[in-house]
Amino acid sequence: MLEASQFHGMIGRSPSMLALFARIRHVAPHYRTALITGPTGTGKELVAHALHNQSPVAHAPFAVLNCSAVVESLFESELFGHVKGAFTGATQDKLGVFEYANNGTVFLDEIGELPLSMQAKLLRVLQQQEVQRVGSPVPRKVNVRIVAATNRDLRQMVDQRLFRADLFYRLTMVEIKIPALIERGEDLPLLLRFMMDRYSALYGREISNITLRCQQLLRSYSWPGNVRELENVIGSACMTAEGGTIDINDLPEEMRRASAAASFVHLTGSEILPLQELERLYARQVLEVFKGNKVKTAEALGIGRATLYRLLSEEKTDEGGTAAFAAVQ
Repeated sequence: MLEASQFHGMIGRSPSMLALFARIRHVAPHYRTALITGPTGTGKELVAHALHNQSPVAHAPFAVLNCSAVVESLFESELFGHVKGAFTGATQDKLGVFEYANNGTVFLDEIGELPLSMQAKLLRVLQQQEVQRVGSPVPRKVNVRIVAATNRDLRQMVDQRLFRADLFYRLTMVEIKIPALIERGEDLPLLLRFMMDRYSALYGREISNITLRCQQLLRSYSWPGNVRELENVIGSACMTAEGGTIDINDLPEEMRRASAAASFVHLTGSEILPLQELERLYARQVLEVFKGNKVKTAEALGIGRATLYRLLSEEKTDEGGTAAFAAVQ
């Protein structure tokens, strides 16, 4: 059942995801700081929410600060707050994320973007459990759990003196690594079913099938943007799909181009085809990239339209077609 494969908004039954869920359950009751690592688009904020919701402070506030979205001059105010009159434009007192989430959790996303000057002040919060608002001499006690996340190599940044070693060791007392989508390919059917159901309901459309060729492309694609990219692709495809079926032409052009190119690498002896057959296969794939436009296909291949028509007319009947998407057990 799909419900049995969900954990705080994350979908998966692969060994790597089940291990991730187990680690969250294990550390959530006890951690004070944690670092979530993984490529872009893997769902680091979902993991942070799961840590909070599985912890004894689940009833308390959960505050988020994306370090890559804050200009350096405003970091101190966003983290620690300020008092009225502290600087031009400070017309009233403001809580920073630590005071706002007192007794709860602060999630610092993209921690690798935090300036060195702010790293020292964050370390002070971790060591002394107190903050000082901009413009105020009064330290204020806070009791927060800190979860940080990054897609960067903080160890390398420490070696390059771009990240404080003492802060790094504080944050990595608990480290949680999220696998890339390509490392958990067995979860793809679950994710597709979940996303198709979600966007069918959102758009008021019944999208329940995926053609075989489309399934093959989705399985072979490298997914550099991970689950976030997959969700964007399926959300868009559910808007354009006809007859309740997602076809290869409903996928982004760059994905179809990548698939066409990838079809001709890593061949084994048993996969070698006659050159004439490869020409026909490649012409068909380029035609799919241009959504059946033979003029653009011929131009892209650098051949005349007559040559393209000959290649296509010689092509054997495709035995593929459309198949109902396999039901998730």
